[in-house]
Amino acid sequence: MKDYTVEINAYYDRLKSGIDQIDRNEINRALKTLKQARDNNKYIFIMGNGGSASTASHFAGDFNKGLSLNRDKRFRFVCLNDNAATVLSLANDVAYEAIFVEQLKNFLSDGDVVIAISGSGNSANVIRAAEYAKERKNQVIGLTGYAGGKLMALSDIKLHIPLDDMQVVEDLHMVFDHLMMSILYKES
Repeated sequence: MKDYTVEINAYYDRLKSGIDQIDRNEINRALKTLKQARDNNKYIFIMGNGGSASTASHFAGDFNKGLSLNRDKRFRFVCLNDNAATVLSLANDVAYEAIFVEQLKNFLSDGDVVIAISGSGNSANVIRAAEYAKERKNQVIGLTGYAGGKLMALSDIKLHIPLDDMQVVEDLHMVFDHLMMSILYKES
C-alpha cells in the first residue's frame, strides 16, 4: 500500500504558500465594504461557475443565515448561480455568457455590491457581470487565482491567490468566506 505523506505535505505547503501571499489589506477592505452594504440595506450579488458556484452558494448561506439570523441588521446576499430555471433559460435562449449579467440588469441598484468568483479570472459570464457592475459604478469584489485574468483588472477589491493551482485557489476562496464570517459574527 502506497504512503501518501509526501503528496499530503506538498498540498499543505501549497496552501500555506497561498495564505502567505494574500493581501490582508484587501480582505480588510472587503470586510468594510460588506459591512457597509449590510448597514445601508444594500444587496450583495455573488456568482461563480463549477467549484466557484459552490463557494458562492456557501457565502450566501453563511451571510444570510449565519450572520443575519436573530440580528437587527441583516445581510442581503443573492447568489446568481442558484436559480437553475433562470440560469438555464438564459443559457439556452440568450447565451451562457449572459447568465449573470442579465440577472444583474433586473436587480442591481446603486450602492449594491457584486462579488465575482473565477479561479482563472477569465470566465466570460463572470466578466460580463463585473463589467456591467463597473459601468453602473457598483463595487466589485473579485476572487481570483493564477495571474488574476480580466476579473482582477476589473475588481475594486482584489481577493487574489497568486498560485497556478485551481484546487488550492478554490480552497482559499472558501477560507475568505469563513474568515470574514468569523470576524463579522462577533459584531452585532
